[in-house]
Amino acid sequence: MLLKAAPAFSLLNPHKELLNPLSSSVSSSSLHLNSSLRAKNGAGVIVCASKGASNSPLTGVVFEPFEEVKKELDLVPSVPQVSLARQKYHEHCEAAVNEQINVEYNVSYVYHAMFAYFDRDNVALRGLAKFFKESSIEEREHAEKFMEYQNKRGGKVKLASILMPLTEFDHAEKGDALYAMELTLSLEKLTNEKLLNLHKVANQHHDVQLADFVESKFLSEQIEAIKKISEYVAQLRRVGKGHGVWHFDQMLLEEAEVVA
Repeated sequence: MLLKAAPAFSLLNPHKELLNPLSSSVSSSSLHLNSSLRAKNGAGVIVCASKGASNSPLTGVVFEPFEEVKKELDLVPSVPQVSLARQKYHEHCEAAVNEQINVEYNVSYVYHAMFAYFDRDNVALRGLAKFFKESSIEEREHAEKFMEYQNKRGGKVKLASILMPLTEFDHAEKGDALYAMELTLSLEKLTNEKLLNLHKVANQHHDVQLADFVESKFLSEQIEAIKKISEYVAQLRRVGKGHGVWHFDQMLLEEAEVVA
C-alpha cells in the first residue's frame, strides 16, 4: 500500500511556474530546497527548487509499512485469553516472578506473626510490634509490585500457598527480641538471595527489562535493610535479655516517630 499526502505548499520557480516534484519533468531525486529564502516585490517568501544533491521528496508524505511491522501484526493474538501486551517475556521469567511473589508473601506472614507476638499484653514491646507490623506491610507491598509487573509484561499471576509461621518467639538463651531479630536478618538475606536468583533468570533469557526492574526497585533497598537489621542484632546482643531490651524497644518507638 502506498499513501501520498497532498502538498503542504506549492513550489514556485522565479517565473512563478508551478513545479510538481512528482512529475517526470523535474525528478524528485534531483531537487532540493534552496538554502536562501528570497522575498520578491514584498509579496512574501518564494521557495525555489533547484537541481542538487538531495534525493528526498520535496512535498508530500510517502508511507510504506515496514516488513517488521507486518510480522508483528501477524503475531498479535486474536484469542481473548492471551495477553496482547506480552513481548519477549520468557515463561521461565514469568514463573520466577510468581515464585518471588510467594517469597514476599511468606516473609510478610512471618513478620505479621511477630507483630502479633510482641503486641501481646504479657510481652508489651510496642516498638518491636510496630517495627514488625511495618515490615509485614512493606513485604506485602513488594509482592504487589511484582504482581503489577507480571500483569504489565503480559504474564499471569499464580499465587501459591503460604506456610503457617511460628507463633512463639521466646528463646531460652537469646530471649524473644534477639531471636526474632536474628530470624528477621535470616529472612532478609534469604529474600536477597531469591532476588539475585530472579535477576539471574532474567539475564539467562536476555530480559533486560526484568533485570532492570529487580535492580532499581529491590536490590539496593534489600542491602540497606540487611545492614540495618544487622545493627539491631548487634545492639540486642550487647544489652542481653533484661532491662536493655526495654530501652531498645523505646529506641524503635522514637525512630518510628522521627520517620513519621
